[in-house]
Amino acid sequence: MENKAFDIKSMTLAEVKQAVEAMGEKPFRAKQLYEWMHVKLAMGYDEMTSLPKNLREQLEAQYPYTALREKTVQTSKLDGTKKYLFALADGNYVESVWMQYHHGNSVCISSQVGCRMGCRFCASTLGGLERNLTPSEMLDQIYAIARDTKERVSNVVVMGTGEPLDNYDNLLRFLQLISDENGLHISQRNITVSTCGIVENIRRLADEKLQITLALSLHGATQEKRQELMPVAKKYALEEVIDACRYYFDQTGRRITFEYSLVNGVNDTEADAETLCRLVSGLNCHVNLIPVNPIKERDYTASKRREVLNFQSRLEKKHIHATVRREMGRDIDGACGQLRRRLET
Repeated sequence: MENKAFDIKSMTLAEVKQAVEAMGEKPFRAKQLYEWMHVKLAMGYDEMTSLPKNLREQLEAQYPYTALREKTVQTSKLDGTKKYLFALADGNYVESVWMQYHHGNSVCISSQVGCRMGCRFCASTLGGLERNLTPSEMLDQIYAIARDTKERVSNVVVMGTGEPLDNYDNLLRFLQLISDENGLHISQRNITVSTCGIVENIRRLADEKLQITLALSLHGATQEKRQELMPVAKKYALEEVIDACRYYFDQTGRRITFEYSLVNGVNDTEADAETLCRLVSGLNCHVNLIPVNPIKERDYTASKRREVLNFQSRLEKKHIHATVRREMGRDIDGACGQLRRRLET
């Protein structure tokens, strides 16, 4: 894990205990510190008033404290969705989205600064990968939004900028911390991790036997179509990606979600729907159809409403559960990477 020794907010409670005891403090101080970080969502050591002043000073000297600062917030007039741009300590920026649903509040977080996957319809990848986010930088996107909205976050989606499985160790540590009963304790069943299909890490994640939902960015039902939209497909054949998803279900019992961005005239035909049916037949899965979010750097446009509903209907006739994603925040920079991109350019 990156910077584990220096980043106290990325440590488990057991590791925080070791750090605090090394400073000559009693173990109960670690529990207090952990609670200030992960339950009370303190912005810095100075807020931790139940800790002795000399301990706070030692912590300040030894462990930089991760607390993201809002650069901008956009609020949708259509549905109240909020898009955040957060400043990181090194001058980079990262995006997160807060969405209100009838079943609770969802936060979509980023896992990297930029992305190297190169998907053709995505703004996140246009500037390439800058660096991985630490577990605390992933956590604090959620914490900062909870502080701002003063509402409980019940669902987390790791589907913002970056490829989570390209930042595997930090992702795993983040999942451990966000679901820890001593912290925010968000149920793993309410956490979704999205991937372009890094096969070896899907299998590694399956072996962890977590109860999170795995969402595969599919976007094409044949190797050729997928390669056209997603350069990562050149490395991983569609067949081995689907096999890895099958393995994930076998190991965890968790239904797979397939994310399918519908691009007008590219992957939204009747033939595409039929091919998709054959591809996922027999898999315990759910297909999430997403009319693609247009970005000015690419000439892709979203499928027409009629095509989207026809596509859904064809899947359901073959008994494949399919939903059309409700579009949130379309009047703001709702798509991954757009807000950061606008700031940079």
